Amino acid sequence: MSTVKLDYPIQCEGVTVDSITLRRPKARDLKTMETTKGGDISKSITLIAHLAEITPQAVEDLDAADFQKASEVIAGFLGTALSPVISTEF
Repeated sequence: MSTVKLDYPIQCEGVTVDSITLRRPKARDLKTMETTKGGDISKSITLIAHLAEITPQAVEDLDAADFQKASEVIAGFLGTALSPVISTEF
């Protein structure tokens, strides 16, 4: 697990969220991401939501810089062989 401190806190269900904790992905998380419709960003939103146990809408509210930080943490979990699976570039 890894905690990402948000530079730009978000509101989630009436609560200010200033960090998200991401668990390591399991194969089922990658499968869910793979079957998500849309492009790389949509798939990344789905994966971050699953790993942080927050709604996709909350992930969509993340500032781009915070979204990038979360994506980089997940890419680190996956290692270099699987890192193209998650979008770390816009």
